[in-house]
Amino acid sequence: MRHCVFTSPLADRIKTFSELRRLCGAQYNGQVSILRSFDQFLTRFGGGLAYVTREVHDAYLRTIVHLHPRYRSNQCSVLRHFCIYLSRYESGCYVPAPVPAGKSHDNWRAYIFSQDQVRHVLSAASQLQHGSARPHTFRVLFGLMYTTGLRLGEALALNIGDFHPDTLRLYVQCGKFRKARWVPLAGSVGDVLEEYLDVRQRIIAKDPGPPPLFLSTQRRRLHPCTVETVFYQLLEQCGIQRTKKHGPRVHDLRHTFAVQRLLEWYRDGQDINARLPALATYMGHVSIASTQIYIQATPELCECASQRFLSYARMNSITGGITP
Repeated sequence: MRHCVFTSPLADRIKTFSELRRLCGAQYNGQVSILRSFDQFLTRFGGGLAYVTREVHDAYLRTIVHLHPRYRSNQCSVLRHFCIYLSRYESGCYVPAPVPAGKSHDNWRAYIFSQDQVRHVLSAASQLQHGSARPHTFRVLFGLMYTTGLRLGEALALNIGDFHPDTLRLYVQCGKFRKARWVPLAGSVGDVLEEYLDVRQRIIAKDPGPPPLFLSTQRRRLHPCTVETVFYQLLEQCGIQRTKKHGPRVHDLRHTFAVQRLLEWYRDGQDINARLPALATYMGHVSIASTQIYIQATPELCECASQRFLSYARMNSITGGITP
């Protein structure tokens, strides 16, 4: 798709814009597919267009009204950014207003695992196919995601060399939007990873190329579908109810990490507002707004927040700040 040919009157502008987006680390293939559809529409629309008018924009939106809300929202977002880019060269270019992101499921709510549930899942993972590396692989993989909040794709892309036991860090080089980052580890997590590596290194004497940290039984890098299948089997063994549309999902381990981290900060009496930027950076988010999506008002979190507010209110009442 890198060599996609554009044919509309705005072909050169679209091509340059798509290349700029690729260099900025955007998900190139998906955006180019959207821009190609828009380019084909402009070709059919006809006329010597020098920029996008509101008439052209609205006419294009009518051609994608049948699409799923989430995909339609993505199309509108890419088109809007292209119009912003084009308006720098053509002042008459129409720039549409932002469109709220679509949702895959209107009533979707992430599942927050309790610590007991996580322990049961990891315990069940350790019972997988004795005599192979599978128990060690999946126990460490799911434990790592729970304790660090890594995305599944980030965890599966890790190579052995990305783990630095001397400094207790992981180097995530395949983050979202191609953003790399360092992830500090707790000492106990580092110990588990070192133990796992001892087992992992006995499987293959020599790997061609960068050796993956997590291997399948075929001695290849684990595939996300394999991980999800195993995870759902473990949930069933642990009696954790799951529905196809409402989870739990593997990705909910990342949500659970964010909530648990916030809960620990509340219990330690730390300033949550001051700590949120650190959490956003740790999780590989560009802004706090992305991190807030992961934070849910669990009963434990609400209780801690309520107790803190009650202490604050009582303190201000004593000092005269609040009138009883």
